[in-house]
Amino acid sequence: MMEFSFTPEQEELRARARQVAAEGVAEFGRSNDSWINGYSKEFAQIMAREGWIGMGWPTAHGGQDRPPIERVIVAEEMIGAGAPIAAMWFADRQMGPTIIAYGTQDQKAEYLPKMLTGESTWCIGMSEPDSGSDLASLSTTAIRNDDHFLVNGQKIWTSFGDVADYCYLICRTKTDGPPHRGISEIVVPMDLPGIEIRPITDMTTNRHFCEVYFTDVKVPVENLVGVEGDAFKQTMKQLEHERGGIDRLVSNRALYDMAVDRADKTDPLVRDEIAQLEIGYRIGRLLVYREVLKQAPAGFSAATKCFCTEHEVKVADFVSRTFGADAMLFDEVTHGVLYAPGYTIMGGTSDIMRNILGERVLGLPREPRA
Repeated sequence: MMEFSFTPEQEELRARARQVAAEGVAEFGRSNDSWINGYSKEFAQIMAREGWIGMGWPTAHGGQDRPPIERVIVAEEMIGAGAPIAAMWFADRQMGPTIIAYGTQDQKAEYLPKMLTGESTWCIGMSEPDSGSDLASLSTTAIRNDDHFLVNGQKIWTSFGDVADYCYLICRTKTDGPPHRGISEIVVPMDLPGIEIRPITDMTTNRHFCEVYFTDVKVPVENLVGVEGDAFKQTMKQLEHERGGIDRLVSNRALYDMAVDRADKTDPLVRDEIAQLEIGYRIGRLLVYREVLKQAPAGFSAATKCFCTEHEVKVADFVSRTFGADAMLFDEVTHGVLYAPGYTIMGGTSDIMRNILGERVLGLPREPRA
C-alpha cells in the first residue's frame, strides 16, 4: 500500500516550525507574503540556528542533505504564519543551489557559508523595463575587458536591491546569434561603484521592489557563474526552483485563516466556497510535492505556479468579501487583498506559463504568425 502520511519525525519538524514561526511573528511582526515582504536579518539567523537554511543542500557544501519535503514543511509553516523569512529566502531557494550546481570551488567557498548563517542577502537581476517574462530579450550587457566585466544596463522589480549584499545578475555577454544565446550569470557585489538603486513604493505601500542601474560597473571575471554566453539553461533551471515552490500557494494563507474564522459558516454557500478553497490548497500542495519529489515532468513547474497563484487570487477574493466594508479600511487585510494581482505576474505571467505548458510540456505547435 502507498503511504501518504508524514513520518513522526516530519510531524515533529512541522510542530517545531509552527512554534518558531509563531515566536517570529510575535517578535518581529506578521507580514503578508512574508517570503518577499517580511525582511528580518535577525529572523534569518534564527532560521540558520535551527538548521533551516540549506536543508537539502549537499553536506559537502555545508547543507544537511535532508529530503526536499522537509524544506517544504518548514517553508509552509513559516509563510502560512507570516513569519519574516525574506532575508534568507532567495539565497536558500535559488542562489545557493545554482552556485552549488554551476559555480567554481572558490565561489562556493566564498558565498555559501554566509548564506547558511543568514548573514548575506541576495537579490536577482532578471526583469528589465522592456524585458519581463521574455527573459531572452534582456539587454543589460557585461562586456569582458581583461580581468573584469564592464556592466551597463537597468533592472527593475529587483526585490531587496536596496538591502542586498549581492545581485545575481542575468546579463548579455554576447550580442550575436539567437536571443537566448549570449546570456551569462554574474555575481555582482552591491557596493561596487556605478550601481544606483531606486526603491519602488507600490500601491500596497510595499518597498521591496527596486530599480537598479548599472553604469560602467567593474565586476571581476571570476564572478562569472557557469559558462559564459551559455547560461540560458542555468536560468531556466533557476526558474524551476522559483515557480514550483510552496511560496506560490500559501503566501496569503494567514489572511485566509482570519477570514475563515470570521466567515458566516451557517451559510451553505459560504461553506461551499471554503470547501472549494480547501480542495484548492490540497491540490496545490500535491503539485508542489510532485515538484520537490522529482515526480513532475520537465517544465511542469509552470502548471504548478499557474494553479497555485490563481488559487491565491481566489483566496484574496474570499477574504475581501468576508471582511466586506472593513476590507476598504487600509490595514493588513486590505494590504494583502491589494497585493493579490501580483501573484499571477511575478515569476512569469499566467499567460506565459500556459505557453510554456503548451509548447514545452505538451509539444503543441505554435500558432503561425499573421
